[in-house]
Amino acid sequence: MIAADDFNDFTADGVKDYDAYFGTPTHDDHILFELLIVGILQTGLGWRVAASELPVLRREMAGLRIEQVAGLDEPDWERLMQTPGVMHNGRKLHAIIQDAQAIVHLQAEYGSFSAYLWQFVDATPLMMPAPDDELPTQSPLGTRVAKDLHRHGFTFVGSVVTHMFLLAAGIIKLN
Repeated sequence: MIAADDFNDFTADGVKDYDAYFGTPTHDDHILFELLIVGILQTGLGWRVAASELPVLRREMAGLRIEQVAGLDEPDWERLMQTPGVMHNGRKLHAIIQDAQAIVHLQAEYGSFSAYLWQFVDATPLMMPAPDDELPTQSPLGTRVAKDLHRHGFTFVGSVVTHMFLLAAGIIKLN
């Protein structure tokens, strides 16, 4: 289950958990980090493949504890690249580590990653019209937040990834 204390949940069904959590407004930095990781991993893939990696990454990356992931270095990255079951995309693994480092900086500046994100919507989910046929993949808010995330040192957070992350985190809600 995606939760604030799922650090040792290595046997979860990441796909089922992500699907169940998607769209739930959250203010927990750990959960936000896991949702961001799915966004990073799903680039060029589907969300199901990306979400299925969460339990493996929890096991191999210190429970996905932000401060510990931020402290991973090149030997850790090399170990991850050799670990069976871990998605062996070096750019995405580097992005997870770099984005954890950026979150640590945002926490110092804003008090939390959550406070930083929710300030873009004045702490109230942004309601967006939902089309009948498919989920929108971009929004002006997603583009604005993506630019600001880049300014704060994040990577792999383009406008599509950021929009989908904001939807997953319940910061954008479809009506």
